Amino acid sequence: MPIKIPDNSPAERILEDEGIELIRTNLALRQDIRPMRVLLLNLMPSKISTEVQLARLLSHTPLQVELTLLTTASYAPKHTKPEHLKQFYNVHKDVADQYFDALVITGSPVEQLPFENVDYWSELREILEWSSSNVFRRLHLCWAAQAGLYLQHGIDKRVFPEKLFGVFPQQVLANRELLLRGFPDRFWCPVSRYADVAREDILASPDLDILADSEESGVCLVADRQGRDVYMLNHLEYDTETLGMEYHRDRNAGRATGVPKNYFPNDDPNQPPINSWRPFAYLFFSNWMYKLYEDTPFDLQELAFVPALATE
Repeated sequence: MPIKIPDNSPAERILEDEGIELIRTNLALRQDIRPMRVLLLNLMPSKISTEVQLARLLSHTPLQVELTLLTTASYAPKHTKPEHLKQFYNVHKDVADQYFDALVITGSPVEQLPFENVDYWSELREILEWSSSNVFRRLHLCWAAQAGLYLQHGIDKRVFPEKLFGVFPQQVLANRELLLRGFPDRFWCPVSRYADVAREDILASPDLDILADSEESGVCLVADRQGRDVYMLNHLEYDTETLGMEYHRDRNAGRATGVPKNYFPNDDPNQPPINSWRPFAYLFFSNWMYKLYEDTPFDLQELAFVPALATE
């Protein structure tokens, strides 16, 4: 089924060129279908690339999906033109009186900062608190997963002196978990971060389960036992070229970033990388959307009567 994203956006043109089925606003309004309403809080510097990556994966289900883009009001992104944000993005006050099936929060390159020192930290806390009554499910990606575990469960991150960087094998720990239905015992996942969350801290929480992790890259996927929050600490959504672009960007900026592991053939950055994670990305997001569709109320205003999600 098609995905509805803001009309005339750069992401729309890219996805159309890929053959992704999109639906225009005027047609969506005429169809007698209740779409899955997904709010995307995009904290990544490369806004358009992230829009494309996540819209591509969210479209890969039989469901009609309506994607609403959200950015921060308290911090002006430096790598995206203000005209793009003004035309295609909302800020929190624009959607505060609405209800959504899901909120997806992306990563952000701020892992080396204490949470409270992030420019938009107060606003993120406000959005998460609001989402506890206006959103049915939440998916936290990379830094947002670290932030969510900190805010909702009091689990702090551990900062590394060097970036953990590459494509690492992940071990499935919960074979019966619907989110991982169809996964093999091991799957590959891109990792690009300066911090993690200690496995023992998550295991000490009575409200959390580790669904997948790695001996090399640590905890990968966590879910709360209410089934409302999922924390993906890695980057299944990444395109084939994303790690390579990060590597060359860092090197050109004079950073001593090493070659991403298990990414370039023979660790040669002059060779094109091989995407070993794409099927798992589609499968993960399809499973997440399917579970969301099964559980979410048809009338989203019923969320006003659902017990709030945990926030600290």
